[in-house]
Amino acid sequence: MLKSLRLFLGGMILTLQILLNGIFLGAIYANIAVGFSLAWGVMDVINVAHGTMIVIGYFVNFFLFKFVGLDPFLSIPVSMFVLFLIGYCTQKFLLNFVVKVGVFLSLILTFGLDLVLINVILLIFTGDYRSVTPSYSGTNFQLGAINVPYVRLATLGICVLLTALLQLYLTKTRTGSAIRAPAQNRQAAEIVGVNVARVYAITLAISAALAGACGSLISMVQSFTPFEGGFFIMKAFIICVLGGLGNVLGAIIGGLLLGIVETTGARVLGTGFQEAISAIIMILVLIFMPKGIVGSKYK
Repeated sequence: MLKSLRLFLGGMILTLQILLNGIFLGAIYANIAVGFSLAWGVMDVINVAHGTMIVIGYFVNFFLFKFVGLDPFLSIPVSMFVLFLIGYCTQKFLLNFVVKVGVFLSLILTFGLDLVLINVILLIFTGDYRSVTPSYSGTNFQLGAINVPYVRLATLGICVLLTALLQLYLTKTRTGSAIRAPAQNRQAAEIVGVNVARVYAITLAISAALAGACGSLISMVQSFTPFEGGFFIMKAFIICVLGGLGNVLGAIIGGLLLGIVETTGARVLGTGFQEAISAIIMILVLIFMPKGIVGSKYK
């Protein structure tokens, strides 16, 4: 009887640990997808360079930590500012000329931008693995028998804060309302006086700033190279399919679900099946729930 109780408690503790790790991973996934989904839903642009913008956030954090000595968490606003400028200029001087033409041309253009950004990073930092390891990176506290790393807990808090601030900005400010207007009807927004070109530039700038924040946060929990962008853009696309296009709530739910399912699947089936699980989820959702959990149907 005592042995059975110990096995049960051990199983419960393991389940809670897996669930907690899934939430930590899902929070980062959600923030990655929120920025990607925002640009896609508002501008009808699939920004292939979004993943590499996350990588730039990595390297901004790495540079400030290694060469300036700035704490990685204090570097997050700097990363967001740098990526805000990159996103704004990308829309202002590149995408603004093709955004009315259709999704395909913007897809090609952002793919080209992605290649340029990767090669610029390679030129400056080379292709070696880099890591950001502050003195507290290995510290954690025990919540009963559950291990909670401080860095991941802080990352979760920042992800929640950024998402909440974005939601407040989109729903409680005039600029936020202007951002949502073209997503519903671009022509009507222009008729009532919305400067759509400016709104699009701000939208992509916010999307890129979120990517910069995600890159800074991820840099503290794993090593990285300039070639990680493809992984992140794949995750963002899967989460948008799962949660629903152009919806902050959908991206949050989709990110958390994917993080929990991947963590559980990796524990049960092995880490080698983690990416396969993501792909299978996307295929099943496209077949049986084409609108996602919350959002619009994909065409």
